[in-house]
Amino acid sequence: MFDAHASALLRESALFTAAMIDRRATLFGTGALLLAAGLTDQAQAVAAGVFEDVRRHGARGDGKTIDSPAINRAIETAAKRGGGTVVIPAGRYLCFTLRLRDNIALVLSAGATIVAADPDTHGAQYDPPENYREEQFQDFGITHVHNSLIRGDGVSNVAILGPGMLHGLGLDREGPGDRWHARPGWQSAAALGITPRELALRDAKERAPIGRANKAIGLMNCRNVRLHGFTILQAGHFGVIAHGCTNMQLDGLVIDTDRDGIDIDACRDVRVVNCTVNAPRDDAIVLKSSYALGRAVICEDILIAGCKTSGYAMGSLLDGSYRASDYPAPDKLGPLGRIKLGTETNGGFRNVRISDCICTHSRGILMGIVDGGTLEDVSVSGIILRDPVNHPLFVHHAARMRAPRGTPVGRIRGVRFEDVAVSGAQPRFPCGVEGIADSPVEDVTFRNIDIAAAGGGTREDAARVPEYRRETSLEVSYLGTLPAAGFYARHARRLTIRDVSLRTAAPDARPVVALRNVEGAIVDRIASPMRRDAVLDSRDSRDVALGDVTTYGS
Repeated sequence: MFDAHASALLRESALFTAAMIDRRATLFGTGALLLAAGLTDQAQAVAAGVFEDVRRHGARGDGKTIDSPAINRAIETAAKRGGGTVVIPAGRYLCFTLRLRDNIALVLSAGATIVAADPDTHGAQYDPPENYREEQFQDFGITHVHNSLIRGDGVSNVAILGPGMLHGLGLDREGPGDRWHARPGWQSAAALGITPRELALRDAKERAPIGRANKAIGLMNCRNVRLHGFTILQAGHFGVIAHGCTNMQLDGLVIDTDRDGIDIDACRDVRVVNCTVNAPRDDAIVLKSSYALGRAVICEDILIAGCKTSGYAMGSLLDGSYRASDYPAPDKLGPLGRIKLGTETNGGFRNVRISDCICTHSRGILMGIVDGGTLEDVSVSGIILRDPVNHPLFVHHAARMRAPRGTPVGRIRGVRFEDVAVSGAQPRFPCGVEGIADSPVEDVTFRNIDIAAAGGGTREDAARVPEYRRETSLEVSYLGTLPAAGFYARHARRLTIRDVSLRTAAPDARPVVALRNVEGAIVDRIASPMRRDAVLDSRDSRDVALGDVTTYGS
């Protein structure tokens, strides 16, 4: 028996599947025929509430039986009818890889948990990685999707609906990276004309990941995807990773993990809304444009709205304790758990909006280009950042160039930060823009930014010249303490900083704004404890205009 909530979920998934089937029929020019003859058999079955219960296909849900064969049979049965709803009733379902098919809605009922089987205990039976060709330019972990707990490759009109849970108990959180694939002379299985398994027989390093999985949900080249209302705990390397997907919505997910939460890579038309992601040891929500598809593909038309990200200890979001994470990170600054654009940037980013999000006990919002590609038309607004462990807002251009030979250095232009409130800011880390000399960051605006910081910067801090690195990754901790209390910029053009309020708990000897090698800047309507002559240091810059300044207490 299903409760009222489960019945509502079935109705929702039925409407989703029927709508997808009707859309497919219309696209094939049969919409008029359907109206004349009634619904297709599948649509009639969905409308009547017919669905596949995985227990009818042999799933036990006892936490001991490997249930993935039975669940995959239920999915295949529905797929053979043209699509349908597959229901996971309450229980614990120990699984290896589950394979999505076209027009399938997978419903995780209340009390249902799909548990990732442990290869060391139950045997290495996850689907093997599907393609090794592109690992010259990104790590193993983001290249493949078949080695996932749930995977979809080239499927359309699919949904995974809650309120149940995925528990990645047996997923790997580490991966082999690109350390051997990047070596000169290495050839992929595809280049050699053999399968990944055959390549693994030749090389123990290639063999190690076969049969193991490192992500909860992996999607590649999928269309019309909806992930709604379920929870992921301990998600391996990735909670959700999607490459080359279009028209995808992630709505109301709760992810409590210790690596990446949500990765959107080289996708178009994606909405990540109302999601809560706790990821102390990696990024909570991150956009990428890697070479995993074998070519440079832009990541564009992306909305991230109404989300909450954090870096508390894994599990403490779900149990409500919100314990502080003791993870120091390689730079010794503390947990991650942030929103980010640009770990890989081959294809670039365009038309991205991040709005109305709350980020607590984590890193600030970071974006940039490091492997070529262009980042343009990005808007960040309505953000609350509480206790960031590094820079609250930062734009970084570099030339690491983990990309095919001959790829040109990229560009960054048209970034806007507006209506952002920062509290508990660390004194070493103001907001910032760091470009490179041969490709300055262009047209960045900070407007209506309110910052409450610890202060305490010294005259020595104000005189610092941060290290310049052209060839580096997106991270900016190498810069060290910056010579500004509020905003720092180097190698930028047409920078606007307007309607800014800076409050410091202790006096700070640094200027509010420090500009280095900036061409064209407007600094206006600044409120801070500093006198007007201490608000701006624009040495080595030109065409800089300082407007209204308000000194607290004057």
